[in-house]
Amino acid sequence: MLSEIPFEVPPYLLDRIEGMDLVRMAIAGADHPIALTSARQGADAGLIDPVLVGDADVIRAAAREIDWDITSFAIVDAVGEEKAPAAAVALARSGEVTSLMKGHLHTDALMKAVVNREHGLRTSRRLSHIFHMTVPGNDRVLMITDAAVNVQPDTDTKIDITNNAIEMAHALGNPKPRVALMSGTESVLPAMPSSVDAAKVVKRANAGEVKNAIVDGPFAFDNALSKKAAALKGMDGPVAGQADILVVPNIETGNGLFKMMVYFMSGLAAGLVMGAVVPIVLTSRADPPEARFAATAIAAIVADANN
Repeated sequence: MLSEIPFEVPPYLLDRIEGMDLVRMAIAGADHPIALTSARQGADAGLIDPVLVGDADVIRAAAREIDWDITSFAIVDAVGEEKAPAAAVALARSGEVTSLMKGHLHTDALMKAVVNREHGLRTSRRLSHIFHMTVPGNDRVLMITDAAVNVQPDTDTKIDITNNAIEMAHALGNPKPRVALMSGTESVLPAMPSSVDAAKVVKRANAGEVKNAIVDGPFAFDNALSKKAAALKGMDGPVAGQADILVVPNIETGNGLFKMMVYFMSGLAAGLVMGAVVPIVLTSRADPPEARFAATAIAAIVADANN
């Protein structure tokens, strides 16, 4: 780590979950101590009523290992990287749970079940991933999308990516988020295809394909987030220098950006997949406990807003 500042769950999230009703969440691949610890955080905070999906014997043994009494929680015995995701997705499809968390599974295994055309959780939108980023001691919230699912999204996909992030922002209390379509420049340059693409997305968004948000671009990173940098470039639009959501041109940009915030600034990266029937917490074994908790809290807030 290049930053030694401790990770911090943003205080505003703690305020928003205060007094909220329990959200029923399926933990796909709960048969591992790390997955159970993530579920326990949410349950102990009064956020979620977890349904533990995986090898039932291993789940019980892992719960004993972390000294967690799980006798009051439902356990679904589904062993393996095919059966566990399918069982968790079936719970969401039937309405028995209103959110999912990836446990001790490969991401591909869970997402394969989620996007299954016959038994999955598809909606009219393309699925996309959103990193909810905060840094210690700063109230600003920044969403970066898509840094984990869509590799090289076209304009149609970017419209869905934008709408998914706006839905999350609305659930978190931002009624009209400012969305910046990112490139390496604030000018539309044919030599930089991402700038041309950004302009097309903005035009479509402002023609009615995106609602209850302010969408602009292209932006370079500095003039999307710094009012001073934007002013120096003569940019004075409502998004310039104060973006809430960054829609990146490709997965490499988003992946590098969020990781730089994590390692340089102790940024807390809480990752969710949106665009499915239910919000999906997409954790990594490398995530700190604070990021796992924040992602669980956001999924619970989104699920509560949708029901």
